[in-house]
Amino acid sequence: MTTKLSRLYGMDIFTDSGKFIGNAQDFIVDLEGGEVSRILIEPLPAGKDDARKALREKSIMYKNVKSVEDVIVVTRGLTSE
Repeated sequence: MTTKLSRLYGMDIFTDSGKFIGNAQDFIVDLEGGEVSRILIEPLPAGKDDARKALREKSIMYKNVKSVEDVIVVTRGLTSE
């Protein structure tokens, strides 16, 4: 699946069972691979400890994205769930 990253900002994120997770607020991009690796439902904090916590509790692995149309549909919710 290929899409412009700018299109994803602010999109609603739902699980494939219909649960609303949040909105895509930030992304972690693998520059070497040229792929998005995570979607965050809040902006990534600047502090190291806060960033780790956000990645643990407020992010979704991009490999769990099932489709991107009017919303982002994922097979699994937040990494902490």
